[in-house]
Amino acid sequence: MAKDGVFNWTVIVLTCQHKDSVYSFQRELEVRQQRGTIPSGTLLLVVSDPQERLGSGGATLNALLVAAEHLSARAGHTVVTADVLDDARILILHTGRDFPWDGCSRAFCWMPITGPKGTVEGPVCCLDILLECLSSKICPGSPPGVWVCSTDMILTLHSTPEMSWEGFSGVRVLALPGDVPYAVSHGVYITDGQGGVRNIIYKGSEERIRQAVLPDGKVPLVSGPVFLCKVVSERLLQTHVTPPLDGCTYLGMDSGAPSLQISLFLDILMCLCTDVSEAQFVNEERPGCSSPVGPQGVTVRNARSVLWRTLRGTPLTMVYIPDGCYDYLTLSGWEHIKRLAEKGRQRDTLSHIQNGQCVSSGGRVINSVLEGDVSVAEGAIIQHCHLQGPLQVNSGCLFSGLENTSSYIHQLPLTKDIIIQGHRVQLGELKLTVFTVLGAHDNLEVRSEDASATFLNQKWTEFYSCTGIRPEELWASWKSECSTAPCLLDARLFPVFQPQGGAAGLEGVCWLLGGQGSLESWRSAWRLSLREVLALTDQDGELRRREELFFEAARRRVSDTLKGHLDFSLLPSIRAAVLGGQQEKLLRMLDSVAAGSSEDLGVAARTLASIADVLGCLAGEGSGGLRSGPAANPAWAPAFSLLKEGKLEAGIHALASERLKWLSRPDLLVRAARHYEGAGQILLRQAVMSAQKFVFIGQGIMPPMGEWQEVECPARLDLSGGWSDTPPIAFEHGGTVVNVAVKVDGKRPIGAKVRRIPECRLVLVSSSGAPDCTVTMETVCEVLEDLEDHCQPHAPGALLKAVCVCSGLVSLPSQQSLQEQLSQRWGGGLEIHSWSLLPHGSGLGTSSILAGAVLAAVYRCTGQTYDTDSLIHAVLHLEQTLTTGGGWQDQVGGLVGGVKVARSKACLPLRVEVEHLSLSTDFLSTLQQHLLLVYTGKTRLARNLLQDVVRSWYGRLPSIVENAEQLVSNAEECGLAFREGSLCKLGRCLDNYWKQKKVMAPGCEPAAVRIMMNALRPLTLGQSLTGAGGGGFLLLLTKEAQQEETVRHVLNNTQCLGDFSIHTVELDMEGICLSQPS
Repeated sequence: MAKDGVFNWTVIVLTCQHKDSVYSFQRELEVRQQRGTIPSGTLLLVVSDPQERLGSGGATLNALLVAAEHLSARAGHTVVTADVLDDARILILHTGRDFPWDGCSRAFCWMPITGPKGTVEGPVCCLDILLECLSSKICPGSPPGVWVCSTDMILTLHSTPEMSWEGFSGVRVLALPGDVPYAVSHGVYITDGQGGVRNIIYKGSEERIRQAVLPDGKVPLVSGPVFLCKVVSERLLQTHVTPPLDGCTYLGMDSGAPSLQISLFLDILMCLCTDVSEAQFVNEERPGCSSPVGPQGVTVRNARSVLWRTLRGTPLTMVYIPDGCYDYLTLSGWEHIKRLAEKGRQRDTLSHIQNGQCVSSGGRVINSVLEGDVSVAEGAIIQHCHLQGPLQVNSGCLFSGLENTSSYIHQLPLTKDIIIQGHRVQLGELKLTVFTVLGAHDNLEVRSEDASATFLNQKWTEFYSCTGIRPEELWASWKSECSTAPCLLDARLFPVFQPQGGAAGLEGVCWLLGGQGSLESWRSAWRLSLREVLALTDQDGELRRREELFFEAARRRVSDTLKGHLDFSLLPSIRAAVLGGQQEKLLRMLDSVAAGSSEDLGVAARTLASIADVLGCLAGEGSGGLRSGPAANPAWAPAFSLLKEGKLEAGIHALASERLKWLSRPDLLVRAARHYEGAGQILLRQAVMSAQKFVFIGQGIMPPMGEWQEVECPARLDLSGGWSDTPPIAFEHGGTVVNVAVKVDGKRPIGAKVRRIPECRLVLVSSSGAPDCTVTMETVCEVLEDLEDHCQPHAPGALLKAVCVCSGLVSLPSQQSLQEQLSQRWGGGLEIHSWSLLPHGSGLGTSSILAGAVLAAVYRCTGQTYDTDSLIHAVLHLEQTLTTGGGWQDQVGGLVGGVKVARSKACLPLRVEVEHLSLSTDFLSTLQQHLLLVYTGKTRLARNLLQDVVRSWYGRLPSIVENAEQLVSNAEECGLAFREGSLCKLGRCLDNYWKQKKVMAPGCEPAAVRIMMNALRPLTLGQSLTGAGGGGFLLLLTKEAQQEETVRHVLNNTQCLGDFSIHTVELDMEGICLSQPS
């Protein structure tokens, strides 16, 4: 019945008053289904009432008929059959009558709240609040049947009500608590104390309402949700062919049956109340119902008799929810303003505000764009507006549907508690905007001659005196035969057309408020009343305009997020834009942001990643292939070349032009997304290369020809903070890492040596692996072309070639040949050797440390001087040239000895600052005895994980942003644990670090490693795979000292581990070490 917390409705039917609203309301439901708030398999139907004033009972019967008809057709039947209700769970929602404060009905009235953090951004309307409440709290567990509810109220349940559905039969109603004075204007249930409903009192006297008072002092309000079991639903459905109830349905209307109005509560449910007799039910006058003695009296009595015969005897029970809240959306403007001001706590909802300081904390801005200084006072509401300051919106005011299409908006003589609305109406083929103005305290339905009647919060007599308007000018067309006196709803106050000037704008509103204009101009205009305006509202046009505002505000927020380096996820906005067909406008905006970010390449890189996300969304979830993949198609090469040359704007335009050719199929879209990520990587590398600013290389004495310059380096153990050092996280969020330099099995495992040779060539020799299984590769470069693949990580000798280029050993490209350069600069060639005793993918920082070692040896061999800080930043630059990416913590760990905390600030250029921790010799000795390394036998390459992590960071997934902050804070805690000399705290930090790594890179814990860690947990204070995870070495901080044999014994007796080996750790306090010349 329920899946993933969402109730699996078979059908959701939304009824509406106007037939012109069917298409637009259907689209609104489908959008919610696409966003995931309605199950994908649910049949969505929007049904217009076949006649005016059908009543909630008639609308329910008609909706049930339409639902059964569609289910019958789906099941292959040629006639409506009740059998389709056997397993169906149907929800019928009624939108009800027009709502003066929202032309799209109460159902689609936006609330100033955001929904749960989902995958797609969207508004929360009254309908959404109700659907969530029904689907997650009220309806789960209910058997097949029909739920019926109105959308004219907001239900709030603080807990999930306990309802037993075992063996249920009949009808169940839900009631929420209310006060007696409030209930006088509404309805209450009278119960027998056991949950059975005896009677329903609607708008009764206070004395009658008090009969329903419960022990908690509250009365059970008629609160909306009603459940009809399968049997009752079938019986009700059968009445659609029984006169006169057939007059409630579209089939009856099409068959010529006379129309009929019946109420769900006061007709259908009333006949089930145990205290109600047949005569009372059939003949009684009830407020809010068709009269049994009026012109249709016979028809009404006959309809009630049919209901009595069909449904009488069905149990009607009530479930009371004492901690629930029922908020009916009345016609009171002041109540609605207060509701919007108090609902939720956020100042702006899905809006873009240029100057946020102008909006008070108690003001509310909903789905609007505010440019310039638009001041919003406490308790003021702006919704669905696009406004340009300067403008002051005073307390208690509601602005809705306004745009800067007229200068009059700045001339409005505004006071407090004023409601101004722009209504999109349709008059035949003509579509235009009609503006209305009202006082927040005006009673729309009170008779005009009543002493309490007001307009613009002032007595009618005062308004007549100020304006010269006569009452007969407002209600001249009021039908004399009407039994009720005219009210504010029917006053033709609002100009629509001027005989000479065409459509009236805000001028009429301005004059009514006491501003510019004239009585003559008002009199000459064709005018409408608020009731007429609401009836003529173009709901489809209004919903589409709101959607346009929603996407316009979203694009502006996306732009601000990118330019402002804000940690907001853009993916919900991107998905909403793609679902709404707004991708072209979004892509144009993103192109503009990227092209204009030459001064901040970090912004440009994130923007290109966002374009890749748009393309990925267009391809569809799981369609077109994996997001990660190659990005070197020749068609994109011209654009990439422009970016590499620093021609950002031209490169962005070239990318956009090429993009147009890749939009036709999901697989092409995914490949285009990969190339946009590749383009972003180019800009990211250029941003990180700003670290070269902190590389200072001096000139010393060049050693003799043939003299080896040899360096050795320890490995690196990362203890906390890794991934926060990875660009772009390192310069957009800021990074902090704690690591330590170590010898493995008593040796510095990484080294390089370089010497000059007479031959003008480069001899590059790299070795890897333990002495008994060393793999050596030799590459000889005799021409510049041999170095052109220095930026391809998998090319032979790529790392050593990149060192030759980045160290200035040779220039590439160059007009000079390789031999000429080597001869002129160094008097010959160079022979470069590098080695690592560690296995590939060890997680101990090998490649970055090795790059630092080779750079240091080359600098010494060529007579250049450097310091460790310069070497750290030179490796950053080199790895961007090599296109391997990666962060800065590895070279910090291996080039700087001992334990240290390294940090980078959230800014460019990227600079790494290292704090060496001065720790006691005793603590260092103790630490060393508690550290062990276990080689898991699993290899991994950080680059396999890097692309996914960078994509997640650019998308600012909330879990990744939160985790980045936790990585940094845990690193600071780890540094504190070292200063305090606490192994226990250090162990907790190490365990937390491993959890954080798994959040950053899901899948980095192979099953065999998980088994290994679980087996060793009783022996350790903390443990973590080193580096990015996925394999390599497992670092253990053991509870007891010198646990090598104990660990070996445990692992030898653990199944499914494969090959593993245990290695001792010795702290290295020197870091990079220079050997004596040889």
